[in-house]
This record gives sequence, structure tokens and C-alpha cells, in this order.
Amino acid sequence: MADAGRSHAVVVAGGRKPRDLPQFGWVNTELGNLKTGLSDAYHAFKFRKYAQRYLSTMTYRFNRRFNLATLPMSLLRAAVNTGPRPDRWLRAAESSC
Repeated sequence: MADAGRSHAVVVAGGRKPRDLPQFGWVNTELGNLKTGLSDAYHAFKFRKYAQRYLSTMTYRFNRRFNLATLPMSLLRAAVNTGPRPDRWLRAAESSC
């Protein structure tokens, strides 16, 4: 860390749970959001088989969370610029799982 010009502070939880420490607040929030997003949206699907797709979707949304106003337009642009795809192309990921 020092070689990269960054500082590092060790936090010893001891007998306390990490959720009780303020340093872990954002970690717990992000993990909770990810868990809720995946379990609510994908509870009826085969997570093992489609995990990469689900996580890619969450990553896309997470990376654009601060600029939500542009999200609908960028999705519309992607949909318009993507041509028709045959069924075998759409199911190509299933055979690789």
C-alpha cells in the first residue's frame, strides 16, 4: 500500500460484530443491496447457470448509479443499435454454462 502512495489502517473487531463498526457501514450497505437485488429479481431463475449474466447486470447498474438520468437513454440507444439476433445466438451462453 505504501508503494502505491496509499495509507492503510487496521481495524480489529475483537468481540464486536463488523456491522457494529462505522467503518463497515458502506460495505454492509453494498452487500445488502447486491443480495436484495439478486434475490428479489432472480429468485425463480437458475442462478448457477446464469450467474455471470446476473452479476453483469448488477455491475452495469452499479457503475451507473450516480448518473441515473442517463440510464434510460443509454439503454434505448443500445437497443436501437443492436440488430436482430437469431435464437441460437441468444442461447449461446446456455451451452457454455
